[in-house]
Amino acid sequence: MTRALHQMGVAELGRALQDKAVSSVEVTQHLLSRIATHEHLGAFLATAGDAALQQARAADERRASGQATALTGIPIAHKDIFVTSDLPTTAGSRMLQGYRSPFDATVVARLGEAGVVSLGKLNCDEFAMGSANENSAYAPVKNPWDTGRVPGGSSGGSAAAVAARLLPASTGTDTGGSIRQPASFCGITGIKPTYGVCSRYGMIAFASSLDQAGPMARSAEDCALLLSAMSGFDERDSTSAQRPPQDFHAQMLQPREGASAGQPLKGLRIGLPREFFPEALAQDVNGAVRAALAELEKLGATLVDVSLPRTELSIPVYYIIAPAEASSNLSRFDGVRYGHRASQYGDLMDMYKKTRAEGFGPEVKRRIMIGTYVLSHGYYDAYYLQAQKLRRMIADDFQACFQQCDLIAGPVAPTVAWKLGDKGGDPVAAYLADIFTLPGSLAGLPGMSIPAGFGEGGMPVGLQLLGNYFQEGTLLHAAHAFQQATDWHQRAPAGI
Repeated sequence: MTRALHQMGVAELGRALQDKAVSSVEVTQHLLSRIATHEHLGAFLATAGDAALQQARAADERRASGQATALTGIPIAHKDIFVTSDLPTTAGSRMLQGYRSPFDATVVARLGEAGVVSLGKLNCDEFAMGSANENSAYAPVKNPWDTGRVPGGSSGGSAAAVAARLLPASTGTDTGGSIRQPASFCGITGIKPTYGVCSRYGMIAFASSLDQAGPMARSAEDCALLLSAMSGFDERDSTSAQRPPQDFHAQMLQPREGASAGQPLKGLRIGLPREFFPEALAQDVNGAVRAALAELEKLGATLVDVSLPRTELSIPVYYIIAPAEASSNLSRFDGVRYGHRASQYGDLMDMYKKTRAEGFGPEVKRRIMIGTYVLSHGYYDAYYLQAQKLRRMIADDFQACFQQCDLIAGPVAPTVAWKLGDKGGDPVAAYLADIFTLPGSLAGLPGMSIPAGFGEGGMPVGLQLLGNYFQEGTLLHAAHAFQQATDWHQRAPAGI
């Protein structure tokens, strides 16, 4: 092999496995060894070990018999928000410490059917609530580019593991930016598909009308391969989109009408919302994003000025709706059926109180209390209903933009990754960091983060691309064209 196995992405590894240049067992052994030597990052909560090697052997046999898919034998790991029958699922919380599900989440099962090898479960903010991965009950995840900084959240373990080359890809979830923001902070590629494209069955719920699964990997091509296997209608999820299976890899490679080899994006209109480029945007982020937009222009795209006037309202709207849904979803963790139960209590009500006081962390408690308050009698109309009306207006703003453009572009976050502990005492400061990802989540739109350069301290900067409903193919095509012309997505942290 001319390249080390850990430096290869999903597509490249797939070709090496197809050519029999390497076996899945060899790749799995190599990556398990790397995971063991990078425990200081805190990316993994559980590793599969022998079970992963057994899956790898089965994948090699499947390939030898001619039954392989594009993903057969590719090692990945799952965010610990997806339930798995062979490994514990904690959602990053003490409330579920040691919990083992009797079934696999649909996303996990579908990737398993495609032949992937599961290396373990990845750390995340507790119940996916956070923007820094400092809310995990077990350990904060560290950014491989600078271990004194956060990796982003809530899918911080997923992003850090891919960036550190511990695996070629991982699964993540995005409620308000939890795939895109850590992908940006860690210099990898991540896509949140349209709400309903990936089944939520077996994904521990935070905010049911917002949560969506997606892949995190080195490149748009790698994400397209994974998303093709993860997605599709699931009758067990009432919010699943009733659409036939999609080959996102083929859609990504589909040439645009009138395009050429030098200008693959000819005719593509990319909207730049003025609200995504405020004066408060860090200069290093602005510079990297503007340079990336210039590259897209060189590839044939046309940049169009547009407006999303309710962008600022997305923060109060999100932090009313998401906690409201969380307060309902997390009421099931009561110490009765599964999960943590207080060891000493007087009566049933005392057990509820002590179980939740011990099992939930500070941020989860904060959001449950906010959500319960806005749903309470006398405040439901004033807060929750008003937030839902504004959510519809935010979605309408996007549709007005898509009359003028095919995709929307801008920064993923206002700054590069901040230092560990910098926002720990000020939750509102962390909430404000989601300003550019929340609008797309509230509208249920597909969005991507792709590496676009570096900013202060040599930290990665991500370019956000947003598409209209079910336009994942257009997103992936634009991202792939950009990555064919640049090498930001191939950069790795020093010493990796």
